[in-house]
Amino acid sequence: MADITHRIGIRSPATQVYAALTTLEGLARWWTEDVRGDDRLGGRIEFLFRSETGELKGKIVMEVHALDAPKEVRWRCVEGPAEWVGTEITFQLSEQDSQTIVLFGHRNWREAVEFMSHCSMKWATFLLSLRGYVETGSGKPSPRDLKIDNWN
Repeated sequence: MADITHRIGIRSPATQVYAALTTLEGLARWWTEDVRGDDRLGGRIEFLFRSETGELKGKIVMEVHALDAPKEVRWRCVEGPAEWVGTEITFQLSEQDSQTIVLFGHRNWREAVEFMSHCSMKWATFLLSLRGYVETGSGKPSPRDLKIDNWN
């Protein structure tokens, strides 16, 4: 098994970061604009990724496995790219030195493949989008996200 992990500081209280990670409105402001579903514990959230012209490029469905306000969010991927299905997404929050530290994980990949490298870089850009949204009110969710290679 292989994991993607990142650490980022956000100059905002953990409660605000937690809200950006646990509400459909918050998620749409930093990851992808097209989010729907049930953001409660046990619910399923659909994340639709579109081109700037509206063409559907991909869909990911996450089941909400843990909500521990304002410390932890955990999802399990139940639909999406084959490499993602069965993986777990974790956000652990702690307040340190006037920042909320987010320890992010995309865990339990079956193997470290090239797509995992792409996803690691994309997660880094989306975590920067999360920070931008929480600190300034303006993130860069898909389809207006930072493009990093020929896969997006």
